[in-house]
Amino acid sequence: MYNYCSSNQLSFEDFLSPFGGQLRSDNRWVMLSKQIPWDDIEQTYAANFSSNKSGNVAKSVRIALGSLVIKERLGTTDRETVLHIAENPYLQYFLGFSTYNDEVPFDHSLMTYFRKRFDQGGLSIINELMIKEATCETESTSTDKSHTILDSNDKTSNLSNKGNLIVDATCTPADITFPTDLKLLNNAREKSEKIIDSMHVSLIGKRRKPKTNRKQARRDYLEVAKQKKPGNKKYYIANGKQLKYIKQNLESINTMAKEGRLVSLSKKQYRDLLVINELYRQQKFMHDGCVNSITDRITSISQPHVRPVIRGKAKQKVEFGAKVSISLVDGFSYVDKISWDNYNESGDLVGQIQSFKKRFGHYPEAVLADQIYRTRFNRQYCKDRSIRLSGAPLGRPKKITAENKDEIKQLKKQRYQDEINRIPVEGKFGQAKRRFSLGLVMSKLTKTSETTIMIAFIVMNLEKILKDISFCANILLQSFQCAMRYMKRIECKGSLSIIFNFVNKTQPVI
Repeated sequence: MYNYCSSNQLSFEDFLSPFGGQLRSDNRWVMLSKQIPWDDIEQTYAANFSSNKSGNVAKSVRIALGSLVIKERLGTTDRETVLHIAENPYLQYFLGFSTYNDEVPFDHSLMTYFRKRFDQGGLSIINELMIKEATCETESTSTDKSHTILDSNDKTSNLSNKGNLIVDATCTPADITFPTDLKLLNNAREKSEKIIDSMHVSLIGKRRKPKTNRKQARRDYLEVAKQKKPGNKKYYIANGKQLKYIKQNLESINTMAKEGRLVSLSKKQYRDLLVINELYRQQKFMHDGCVNSITDRITSISQPHVRPVIRGKAKQKVEFGAKVSISLVDGFSYVDKISWDNYNESGDLVGQIQSFKKRFGHYPEAVLADQIYRTRFNRQYCKDRSIRLSGAPLGRPKKITAENKDEIKQLKKQRYQDEINRIPVEGKFGQAKRRFSLGLVMSKLTKTSETTIMIAFIVMNLEKILKDISFCANILLQSFQCAMRYMKRIECKGSLSIIFNFVNKTQPVI
């Protein structure tokens, strides 16, 4: 059940804070609370709940989404986030409370359910609404229905191209140990042994437990795992031994399952059993065929959705997590795609350009991307729409002559400037992984991990909005101080009061 109510916050003067004090209007949480369109979000959020009046009332969208924003911005755990909210009146104001309460507003376990209630599509809409609200875009430029997206056959555009679109992709590593075949097989064997123990509990005294050879299997694993450089041959033999132990355990489990023993397993154990069966099939195929790769390869039993992503970086050539493609426009980030499978990001460029046109009503003047995006198809697509794709053209460099010397010099200067203008997207990835949680995504489920990734980019956009507000306020303050110094120098008190009143009237509302 969900009770819809307007998220309009009381003014900070009316907020009942402890010790008889009042909140400051220039506090970061007070300013950020006015940058999120809570009412627009709540109407969509309320549609996820049934109209049944029975049951507990769900927390409002401001509490659910605001708690996730606080957690990401402070870099705390779920438990610590709830404690911070209980201790800080500014955080309670940000969540829409009308008065301060020093008790925890909800149990920390609800944070998991908050993450499940938001999907990638819904958070993308929230992100765009927030950016639109911050940049003061008119309705006609952002959501005009008359602007249609051109398909592959439409080569012309009636609107002039404006702005730059920066695109790139990265991997957000998941919180799993580095997966080796031997380590995965040993983990699968141990979990299968625990499943056998759970299924045999109800048969104690009636039947002997199936043989598992767990002690010998453990010794065989440690014999190779403790060696510094065992070599491929020893790994191959050790993997074969672990496969035999897993096969024996799975046969015992199948025999017990035919007797109806699966009801003794928990939901997590049954899920692990399904993953172990698929892991055994994959590892058996690679071991018998002497190959090192297979489609949809499982790299973690606890998170079977995680796939290896080939990055080719100097530090780590392979990462394990979701691959994220983003667009960067005027410092604001838009997440275009989150995928758990490795893919070539050059196929996202057409969709990213079309999304740009849908948001702003025109094509970008230039698309700044690295080498992998500069395929023949993407080059031709951009050329047909008068979009400049960064980088050198295909073919041999032109021969420098007296006639084209200045032109070639100008083109090289343009390409160099495009590479410099592309740097902010790398900075965004660095900010997301160093300052926020994308350096190691701690969420375990597919949906909650995607929510964590989206929240991180939403918070980074909020940081940019807050920075822009502070910058404008500082510029206004410096201008006023300069005017005061100037008026003191010319000793004109009457004019000083006029300027003071003028600045007061033109000061933006924070």
